[in-house]
Amino acid sequence: MIPLLSVVVPVYNVEPYIAECLRSLAAQTLDDLEVILVDDGSQDGSGRVAEEFAAQDDRFVVIKQPNHGPGPARNEGVKHARGTYLAFADGDDVVPPRAYERLVARLTETGSDLACGAVRRLVDGGLEESILHEKVFRRPELCTHITDKQVLIRDRTVWNKVYRRDFWERHGLRFPAGIYEDVPVAMQAHVLATSVDMVGEVVYHWRKRDEGATSITQRRNELPNLWERLTAIRAVRAFLDERAPELLDGFDALVLEKDIVFLFQALEACEDDPGPLLELSRAWVAELGANVLATAPSLRRLELHLLGRGLVAELRKIREFRRAREDHARIVPRGLRNTNWYGDYPFFRNRRLRIPDDVYDARDELKLIARVEGSVWAGGELRIRGHVSLHRVDRKVGKVNLWLSDGHRRIPLEARRAGRHGVVAAVDSARLAGGGPTWRLGVRTETRGFVLKGWFRDGEAGSTWRFSVPGWSRSGMDIAQ
Repeated sequence: MIPLLSVVVPVYNVEPYIAECLRSLAAQTLDDLEVILVDDGSQDGSGRVAEEFAAQDDRFVVIKQPNHGPGPARNEGVKHARGTYLAFADGDDVVPPRAYERLVARLTETGSDLACGAVRRLVDGGLEESILHEKVFRRPELCTHITDKQVLIRDRTVWNKVYRRDFWERHGLRFPAGIYEDVPVAMQAHVLATSVDMVGEVVYHWRKRDEGATSITQRRNELPNLWERLTAIRAVRAFLDERAPELLDGFDALVLEKDIVFLFQALEACEDDPGPLLELSRAWVAELGANVLATAPSLRRLELHLLGRGLVAELRKIREFRRAREDHARIVPRGLRNTNWYGDYPFFRNRRLRIPDDVYDARDELKLIARVEGSVWAGGELRIRGHVSLHRVDRKVGKVNLWLSDGHRRIPLEARRAGRHGVVAAVDSARLAGGGPTWRLGVRTETRGFVLKGWFRDGEAGSTWRFSVPGWSRSGMDIAQ
């Protein structure tokens, strides 16, 4: 019988973890599967564990080969795959019981070429958010595409997915040799797919190793490893430049946000001549688009500036500053007549270093925080209590203007300040007569000449605050007194 799903698992020196991985695959609620275990020349007991498991469950098969790396091992497994659908798992990770059932069900329903889902990190037996996949799978969406849903540029792994095998073979997808073999393939699949299904559930537990030999990705600060990462970045950029150039800025921004941190960490830990690392750093930065480099957050621009000048000691100090104050690093106004806003970081206007002011420019990072903390109808009046401030700015907001809007009408409100960041306002129901049933609260602030506008949020929730008028009807309102 031809299985519905083929799961390819490269196996190399994962003896402490592989049994848990294989048990998770055997326990899948979608049981019409085959698991192809490719023993890539393991030097520990991994191969023996795989063979023992295959002897007990005829859905599992073991293929042996000399060590060539995870990419060639996966390619070998794909050659033997018979299923309608194709998936990958690593021998030290865990697949939740309903993962493949959910992913295959979506593909069966929609006809998409691949389905993908959320990931959690498996750390010391517990589950944590995968920082690599954050912001991607907040809500499910079917029949989409990376060019429409560009947050998928962050979905760079192959093992949180199920693919149609004919799609994989039609496009000749193959893993390159090397350490970061999955990144180019994951991006190619996203772009080449006709449509993609995003499921909201967690479909993969990615292990952070806590014993035994350190995994490849956890040796990511080593110089050869960093060169391999750059090779993968170049491969992805070349593919996107040809097939989906509109995604290049998003990919570069992700590299600048996530990948380049490993360069910084390597320079922080370097006890020898940093020259080779600085050479690699220059090659790395040279790959990225000028627009993305220019619009990077101010603290990252400062790190890049120091990196470009080879100021390793100063870079280390900024890295220490980031770790200590990343969530609290302030933005401050400077200048009286012509005010600008700068990151309050070390070395600003340091006479020795002479770093340009525009490296610290953080005006584009200023964000308005406006939330309703309470509202109540008192008689025929709605009373609103809220909070207004600027993110990362340690000072009171200047002018505050409030208004209500139903999408057609705009009703100005008189705002009264209450404490450093508090505002209160009230509106008589008579002023809402003839308007819609639902209203939003808008705000405009001006601080040292800088203006921001927005809508109030609902307390700590991310949604826009709205209120409905009691007794609203198309002919008028009848608010209980």
